[in-house]
Amino acid sequence: MAASLPGDAWRRWIGALPGLAERFLDHWDLRPDGPAAHGVVALVLPVLRPDGTPAVLKLQPVDEETRGEPLALRAWGNRHAVDLLDHDPGTGTMLLERLDASRSLETVPDDIRALRDLSELLAHLVATPAPQGLPRLADLARALLDRLPRGADRLTDPDERRLLATCAAATREVLDEPGDRLLHWDLHYANVLAPLPGSPTRGRAGWVAIDPKPLAGDPCFELLPALYNRWDDVTRTGDVSAAVRRRFHLMTEVLGLDRRRATAWTLARVLQNALWHIKDGATSLDGPQAAIARALLSS
Repeated sequence: MAASLPGDAWRRWIGALPGLAERFLDHWDLRPDGPAAHGVVALVLPVLRPDGTPAVLKLQPVDEETRGEPLALRAWGNRHAVDLLDHDPGTGTMLLERLDASRSLETVPDDIRALRDLSELLAHLVATPAPQGLPRLADLARALLDRLPRGADRLTDPDERRLLATCAAATREVLDEPGDRLLHWDLHYANVLAPLPGSPTRGRAGWVAIDPKPLAGDPCFELLPALYNRWDDVTRTGDVSAAVRRRFHLMTEVLGLDRRRATAWTLARVLQNALWHIKDGATSLDGPQAAIARALLSS
């Protein structure tokens, strides 16, 4: 797991994690039911509730990205997103329904079928207005533009500096209309799971979103994770630009998005990720994301 907190705070959180897990196993009368798993910052423990129902205990630090997760899950309900069973606001600990971790959209052999399923799920999610209290895309985008001069100078390739400047210019074009939908912000193939076999299916989608990093904004900002994940499927086509545009056109068609705005907000997302990587010491752009940016700019 990578830290989402400053070093000392992260170490303190890790040190307190066993006690935190024990506290909530006891608090919600849960029994461990299998090996733990983790994502980038969260620890997930399979558990059984007092009535024997399978669930998961999710432990993660409370920060800008994770704070709104319970709010988003409640706003979506449990048809297209994982069901929030209980929540402790003070620690960010959540009790969630258990889904089938062995069946994600990463396991669907046909990447275009997987992308269509993801896009249809995303269309349902972004139809929900963002509740009050979430970070706003408008603020995030302005902060990106403020950080650009310091970040771009660290890139060693002049062409990459120009590409980043183009991404910034596209961001400025749409900055005055940032949107007000409830965004997942990290919907890629591994963050879409199937319900457990034998679980009730009435009114339930066949694929369910997990692990949102909620944001209030324009759905056009949601496309990049699904464009660059399963990248091997893109490179195997032999024409990266055409494959990227095929994915982009499918997503914008299913979601009913204006392609000009979708291009601009996807370039903003490339800018965001680039500045994150530069802050971590990178001196060049991520290859797949730079390829996506160039493919969209050449269309």
